[in-house]
Amino acid sequence: MDRLVYTAMTGAKHVLEQQATNSHNLANATTNGFRAQLDSFRAVPVQNAEIPTRAFVVDSTVGADFSTGSMQMTGRELDVAVQGKGWLVVERPDGTEAYTRAGSLKLSENGVLQTQNGQNVLGDGGPITIPPDVSIAIAKDGTVSTVPNGNRPNAVQVVGRLKLVNPPEDNLVRADDGLFRTKDGAVPDADPAVGVAGGMLENSNVNVVESMVTMINLARQFEMQMKLLQNAENNETKASQLLSLS
Repeated sequence: MDRLVYTAMTGAKHVLEQQATNSHNLANATTNGFRAQLDSFRAVPVQNAEIPTRAFVVDSTVGADFSTGSMQMTGRELDVAVQGKGWLVVERPDGTEAYTRAGSLKLSENGVLQTQNGQNVLGDGGPITIPPDVSIAIAKDGTVSTVPNGNRPNAVQVVGRLKLVNPPEDNLVRADDGLFRTKDGAVPDADPAVGVAGGMLENSNVNVVESMVTMINLARQFEMQMKLLQNAENNETKASQLLSLS
């Protein structure tokens, strides 16, 4: 009974945690460039236990689904979608680099190219500044060009180039702010093979139907763990009654 309680108790706890992760994924089903979170659990024996038959559940791996989401045409000049593998590079408040697939960009009051959350988008030489009263075009290789409004199309000026990187996915970890960073703290070099599509956005890669089915399955698993705890309690009560009769 003691073994059953350990397994059911920790199993129920982590089912709740997995349900929270699944709910978080569903909440971001419409977030551009979002990567679904993944949880996996396994049973391990209790260390230093007097009886080595006790086991409990722990997180085995916690990662992200790096599959590509669908593309959506927007026609907005500051929207970009990374094609295939790769990441946009943004600057954290502490000056370090972070990586995102959310390509809905904006201009700050000073003309600095930023994400919708206010992080500066980095180019090959740092943040990219856009002059006022211009039309903006972003090429496939990330080159940001401007044309003064009212001028001829041949008055094109290149103001920078987006820094596009493609670090190994097994070296990426999601930070608390939702952005990705490298586990070892290394700063990857720009990858010329990474391209972007202007006027488009990448949707979240969360499968809503699959997530809803997962939510139902997790709810049933939690109920099963609760029933196991009830059975353990009933068995303990009956055993105590038999011992008292003897």
